[in-house]
Parts: sequence; C-alpha cells; structure tokens
Amino acid sequence: MDVGDLSEFLFRGGRVFTADSAMPWAEAVLVRDGVIAAVGAAREVERLAGPGAEPVDLAGGLLTPGFVDAHAHPVQAGLERARCDLAELYGEDAYLRRIAEYAAANPGKEWVDGGGWDMSAFPGGLPHRRALDSVVPDRPAYLIQRDHHAAWVNTRALELAGIGRDTPDPVDGRIERDEDGTPSGVLHEGAMELVGPLAPRPTGEDLRAALLDAQAYLFSQGVTGWQDAIVGAYAGSDDQLPVYLEADAAGLLRARVVGALWWDRARGREQIEELADKRSRAVPGGRFHPTSVKIMQDGIPENFTAAMIDPYLDGCGCLTDRRGLSYVDPADLRGYVAALDRAGFQVHFHAIGDRAVREALDAFEAMGPSSGDLRHHIAHVQVVHPDDVPRFAALGVAANLQMLWATHHAQMDELCIPFLGDERAAWQYPFADLVAAGTRLCAGSDWPVSSADPIQAIHVAVNRTEPGGSVHASYPTAATPLLPEQRISLETALTAYTAGSAWINRDADGGSITPGKRADLAVLDRDPFTLDPADIWTTRVRATFVSGEPVHERKD
Repeated sequence: MDVGDLSEFLFRGGRVFTADSAMPWAEAVLVRDGVIAAVGAAREVERLAGPGAEPVDLAGGLLTPGFVDAHAHPVQAGLERARCDLAELYGEDAYLRRIAEYAAANPGKEWVDGGGWDMSAFPGGLPHRRALDSVVPDRPAYLIQRDHHAAWVNTRALELAGIGRDTPDPVDGRIERDEDGTPSGVLHEGAMELVGPLAPRPTGEDLRAALLDAQAYLFSQGVTGWQDAIVGAYAGSDDQLPVYLEADAAGLLRARVVGALWWDRARGREQIEELADKRSRAVPGGRFHPTSVKIMQDGIPENFTAAMIDPYLDGCGCLTDRRGLSYVDPADLRGYVAALDRAGFQVHFHAIGDRAVREALDAFEAMGPSSGDLRHHIAHVQVVHPDDVPRFAALGVAANLQMLWATHHAQMDELCIPFLGDERAAWQYPFADLVAAGTRLCAGSDWPVSSADPIQAIHVAVNRTEPGGSVHASYPTAATPLLPEQRISLETALTAYTAGSAWINRDADGGSITPGKRADLAVLDRDPFTLDPADIWTTRVRATFVSGEPVHERKD
C-alpha cells in the first residue's frame, strides 16, 4: 500500500467495523480532506469517489476506527524506553543482565534508572538490593516496577536518601525490610517518594523526545488518541503539562489527548483553583485538553495496598489485619468529587480493591446529579463487590477497563488470588456483569504498566487467557480462562476501545466510522471476527490514519 500525501482515500477489499450502532458493518469507506465522506456498500461508495482517489486495499483485513486509549502514561513510557527498559524481559537473571549492560554502556550517568520489572519474577514478588548491588555497586540505582506501585533500589540509593532501620514508613506507603529491619531495597507506593525525587530530572528536550517517541509507537498500535492518566508530579516524576502544551502549540501533537491532572492526596480542595488554572493554559483549538482530574484512591493487591472491605488473607489462608490503603479519606472524598464536578472537571478514579471502588461510587452518589456532561469514570475495577456492579449504570459512571490483566499469570495466581481468597477472587474484572447491568465501557492499556497493543487486550476480554505473544504465555495456567463467565464479545470489546473511549474523552468527532466524522482509522492485517477466538492476538495493525493522513504504515 502506497499512502502518499493525498486528500482522498478509498478503503475497500475487506470489511469495515464502524462502531456505529446505526450501521455497524460496511464494505467500503471514502475519506475526503480528513473527513469520512461515505460509508456503505462498495459499489455505492466507489461511485462517490473522485478520479484521483487513492485506493487503499484492505486485502481481506478489517478497517476500524482508530483506537483510543482511555488510561495510559505515554510520556513516562517514552522516558522508560530511553532508559534501562526491562519491559520486554522476564526473570531476575534477564533483568540483571540488562541492567549491567545499561550501566556499562552509560558510565557517565549519575544514576542507573529505568523500569519495567515484574513482581512475579521474584520470590514473594520482592527483588532485593543485594542483587542490584551485584551489578550496580558504585552509584545509585532506581528501577520502577512495571505497574509503577513500587521501586527497586540499591544500597547506594538508600544511603543517599538516608533510609535505614529507623526510617518510618510514610502514611501512604511501605519500606520493605529484612527480618532485622534493614530496608531490603523495595519501596512501595508513597515510599517511592523518598528516593525518586533525588534522581536527575529529565530535561525539557528529554520530555519532548519521550512524548514524540510514545506518540509514534502508539500510532504503530493503531491508537489515534488517549487520556494521559497522570499529568502532574508524582513519585519522583515531572509534571508533563508543559511538554503537552508546547508540543500542541508547535503542531507536534497529532493525536487527540485528554490530560487527567493529578490530585495531590496530601492536599484538599484548595488545589482546585490551581487545577482550573492549568486547564486554562490549553492551546485554543488544539489537540490537548487537560479537562480531567485523576484521583488515585488505593494501590494494588499484590503489595496489600489495594483497599479491601474485608482483610487480606495470609499465606496460610488466615485473616490478617491488613485492609489496604484509602489514599483519600472517604468522607473528604465526597466533598472533593462534588467540588470538582461543580468546577467542570471530569473525575478519573484509580480504584482496584472493592472498598476503593465502593468509596468512589459513594462519592459520585453523594454528589447527586452532575453539573454537566462530564463523563466520570473509574479505572481498573479489579475487585468489585457484587452489590456495587449495578451502581455504575445507576449512577451514570463508566467503567474504564484494563482488559489485558484479566488472566491467569504468575502475579495473579501467586501474589493475588491466595491473599484474596476464593470468594473475592471470583469478583475480579467482572466485565460481563458490568455489561449485563448496562454499564458504559471504555478501555485503556495503562502503558507502560502493560502492553499498549489494543488487540492483545481485546483478545483477553474475549478469551480471558494470555495472548500467545505474551511474556506470560508459558505460565502453566496461562491458557486456562480466568472466570470465563466474564468474557465479553469481540464487538463489545472493540467498541469499548474505540467509541467508548472517544466518548469518555468527549470527542464527538471521533470513535466511529460515520459520515461527517474525522477520519481516525486503523487498518488491521486480518479480520479478527473471522478467526478462531484463540487467535485474535495474531492480528496486527498495517496502517494508521489521523484526520485522514497516514501516520503509520507497517513495512513488512
């Protein structure tokens, strides 16, 4: 396919999934001057094409709306890709080899930093500083866990931060320790802030390069827009608002992006005025809109920080006194959510445990009718009490699904299920129940926490098994469906990742292949609707278009 600098394209030779309920399927699409001009039967659409229209042969594949990632961290992903990136590896030995290679290749770097390690690669989910010391003995090392809820640090980093046996845990985190109380080298949640801010900060050029690298990578995955789930300084990161504003003003940001401004959980509603000021800095008529606010209400179950209604179990199946952390007091949360709504902000929650999900829903319920069409949503929703499933639809709150996580893998089977117990483990990722209750769905990857590839996530939503290309595919139970009754249809999953996420971003001109809408499109190399569901993961993106302009073409 030769996609040049043309103003008219005629897509044909395969099927078209429109994500438009008025006409879900078509045979051909005409795009003129960046806008979808016609959709329908091939003969009808071809008659409307001009003599210079460039044909795009779908070659039996599928044309879909461009994917919209409703929960991602692209700038952070771009930074990690430029540092010591462990995301495509698995296992302690592989991690240590990569770290040693990176340290040797960058002798002038003051710190060895990066991330992407997986908890399940270590006994009990915990790497140790001594292993890191063995490859980086001479300078501090700070490596963020794949899901960004912990950091692995070496002895030198702990020394620089002044962290020792007598250092207390912060209220919103935990310092992992050896039996004698010596910090072992893992910092959970808020404890990351004890070391992260000491590492050298990326320059403006570093951040700009990270954003542009991430944008190009997302285009290669068919993603044409996203919601950045943290725009603000957090756990040693830098506020990414300036780089988005600068890239938008310079015409470098080609995707459409909503920024979820970070809610500082150490402060209260006095920060809303500052958030409104940040929102006002958006480029008029631009592609970046910081109109959402991200509230992180809890952590993750693997380190016992996800907020649970009942206590976690211990390794022997007995109740503990751990119920996780609610980062924002639930009583205060209700007032904050109502105030954000009145200020015209969409609220984007991180809630993984059943108590955190309930606290978020309680806050929306206490708020009463929204002051506008703000489209509030709760991301992750890993453990949802059955009583709370119907509340999403009843309150008009969308579920933001990270579909890729709903499988049997080491982190799930060894670090999560045993400590939840059988009853709560059966409440995980209740996709089908949410659909049956009438919940509006959107979808995101949480990249770089997990793969940015929407097809892999959609495979999991349909199968509840690991995709064949995953680093976890060889895990003994990877092919055993996790709660198969919670599968959803391919059409439902694909719609969530296109029209559903565009809706969350309040993008009325995107998300579906409908005449008059913007031509944000992804060309798939095969039609996943014709495949055995177990093979959905083999589908790849051939080309991506933003506003009718080609932004990616796979060369092979």
